[in-house]
Amino acid sequence: MLDIKVIRNDPEAVKKAIESRGSNMDRVIDEVLKCDEIRRKMLAEVESMKSTQNAVSKKIPVMKKNGEDTTVIMSEMKELSDKICEKNKELSELEKKQRDLILTIPNIPNKDVPIGKDDSENVEIRRWGEPRKFEFEAKAHWDIGKSLDILDPERAAKVTGARFHFYKGLGAKLERSVINFFLNTHTENGYKEMLPPYIANSDSLYGTGQFPKFKEDEFKLENTDYYLIPTAEVPVTNYHRDEILEGDKLPIKYCAYSACFRSEAGSAGRDTRGLVRQHQFNKVELVKFVKPENSYEELEKLTNDAEKLLQILNIPYRVVCLSTGDLGFCSAKTYDIEVWMPSYGRYVEISSCSNFEDYQARRASIRYKNSTKEKAQLVHTLNGSGLAVGRTVAAILENYQNEDGTVTVPEALRAFMGVDVIK
Repeated sequence: MLDIKVIRNDPEAVKKAIESRGSNMDRVIDEVLKCDEIRRKMLAEVESMKSTQNAVSKKIPVMKKNGEDTTVIMSEMKELSDKICEKNKELSELEKKQRDLILTIPNIPNKDVPIGKDDSENVEIRRWGEPRKFEFEAKAHWDIGKSLDILDPERAAKVTGARFHFYKGLGAKLERSVINFFLNTHTENGYKEMLPPYIANSDSLYGTGQFPKFKEDEFKLENTDYYLIPTAEVPVTNYHRDEILEGDKLPIKYCAYSACFRSEAGSAGRDTRGLVRQHQFNKVELVKFVKPENSYEELEKLTNDAEKLLQILNIPYRVVCLSTGDLGFCSAKTYDIEVWMPSYGRYVEISSCSNFEDYQARRASIRYKNSTKEKAQLVHTLNGSGLAVGRTVAAILENYQNEDGTVTVPEALRAFMGVDVIK
């Protein structure tokens, strides 16, 4: 959530920044400023009335002591108290309206983010590894999964619906092995492992910015305030909601495995086959709570931590910096890691690593103090996939496939798998 002071101090700059994201929020920002002006005047009125109330309240005991009649002044105070109560009610409603409006405004892009209308104007930062040149006709991972009898979307569609999968045999073991490899690598790199709830309440989803904009995209449990999580980012970030952290403990680094649930799994006709766009998928998430002055250095480190996994697996990838038009709602800056997928003939996103600055922290009231004497200030939050598990499995099947239909297991996973080849 944006700071009202930022909007108030330079509304035109905020409008321009939001416009660079491809959104026009001028009307909303104007409404926020209107609410803010009325709210501040109302606050001044209430404070003036409270001052009068306090001054008169001090006189009443003296008047009673002197035997003076307090009937009239007590009646006036009752009337004033009722007015204060009514004004506070109006003020509360106005503050809620203002907050609800601000919650609909996306984050302001960092000045280093390239200006662009959409993903076509993302900027490539670096590449790692060379795509494999096959001496045979390479297959798509869904065909490999079917021929090896390790993936079964057809029966999953029978049991649930489209965009779900059964993993079978060594396919299930490969998914589990990838999860273990990711978690082990991250914990060795200083992240504390978390196993979060797969269900979160609406306060949590407001805290990380999925609500209100994406409320209709979430899986809601009927007749409850519970939702299936779209990512472990939601419960893990909200782990410290309404808390003041110790400054000398920052940065705090968590890694968390969870299943993820997305009703908006992609447009019809796009990535409809395979593991790339699913309503349910597994992911290992990285979450950081950091001091503002270090947050962009920490973003680089987090991105590198996610990249390291693909380097160990020896799968080619590239890193792109998202343009303003492709940024997520809450992000100030995002790097996407895109893995090479032979069947697509292109790089496919496998991780988004983002710095939200204080946008989520303001929503979720996550602050820190360097000492007990200091005023608490907002942390910066970061998160990134480390990595999407299903897409990693898809990338392994395609990049490590053999002419005879088997798939070589990457060396880093063989201890988990117990086999060198899936056949």
